[in-house]
Amino acid sequence: MIYSQSVLLIDLNALKENYLFLKQTAPNSICAAVVKNNAYGLGIERVVPALREVGCNDFFVALAVEGERVRSVAPQANIYVLQGIGDDSVKLFQDNKLIPVISTPAMFKFWMKNKIDGIKPVLNIETGLNRLGFRKKDVMALTEDEKKEFSYLLSHLACADEPYHFMNRHQIKEFDEMKKMLPNLKSTLSASDGVFLGENFQKDMVRLGAAMYGLNTAPDRQNKMKAVVHLKAPVLQIANVSDGEYIGYGASYKTKKEMKIAIVSIGYADGLPRSLMGRGRVFFLDQEIRLIGRLSMDNLMCDVTDVKGLKEGMFVDVLNNHYTADDMGADAGTIGYEILNGVCKSGRVQIIEKK
Repeated sequence: MIYSQSVLLIDLNALKENYLFLKQTAPNSICAAVVKNNAYGLGIERVVPALREVGCNDFFVALAVEGERVRSVAPQANIYVLQGIGDDSVKLFQDNKLIPVISTPAMFKFWMKNKIDGIKPVLNIETGLNRLGFRKKDVMALTEDEKKEFSYLLSHLACADEPYHFMNRHQIKEFDEMKKMLPNLKSTLSASDGVFLGENFQKDMVRLGAAMYGLNTAPDRQNKMKAVVHLKAPVLQIANVSDGEYIGYGASYKTKKEMKIAIVSIGYADGLPRSLMGRGRVFFLDQEIRLIGRLSMDNLMCDVTDVKGLKEGMFVDVLNNHYTADDMGADAGTIGYEILNGVCKSGRVQIIEKK
């Protein structure tokens, strides 16, 4: 058979196992799932029901339009919107009973004029990341009645991927001090990496993102997560090239011997970084295959001179259990999430669930 399109296999069982593993790591916390950016590209309508099957009832998104999609497949869930509420999203919040994360005094004033019955927002505080959140002076300015408007106190760690980084100690100290000003609120400080910093960082709720999807953003820590995505691409052609020939755009690679090359149907239009040139890898069975020449829009070329059993029409593994999005990210000088995001959002890769 002849194939021309790459295939992304999504292993929802691995996703659920990762969620349950993280839940066991934070046994005293509510484990919310971060499903922003279309569930890291894997599909809200696919990921949310799978997580509901293993008991997840709390979801974080970035925008209200994402919350609407979550609500369509999770009628009873708690859905938190990290970017908050504004004139452009009030109706979405009302129709879907979404919970805003309030990050500025101006947004809080807006909320007080557009409150939704039965919804108590989350108060986001700044503890050192300097991205979004109430500063200490803003928290001190809240009246006792205003403090009762909120359900959770939230912040975000800047360096949780480095367990011994001074910022972790600094931020939890800042967080705990501000928590004393709002003693009746539950709290959530940590995303995936913070889960591994211990119970003090886990608080009442943790927000599971990258790790749940199989990514490892802490290079010094062994990745205990299972791979959720497997990317395969078909070999369109296998060709013999002579010593001294050039391969790819820009004639950037010159052969030093007779070689056998494979032209694979995947490129930067499918979300792979062009920076993989000279550093990237694909696999056939257990055989590592090095990329050569420049990555083009639709194809990559690789050296298969010593590869056994590979034929035209067969698939090579671009991402698998042994070469993950994190590994490709390291080879490309970026992060695994950017790899996953690029591949899933390209619109050219066929996405199917792994059986």
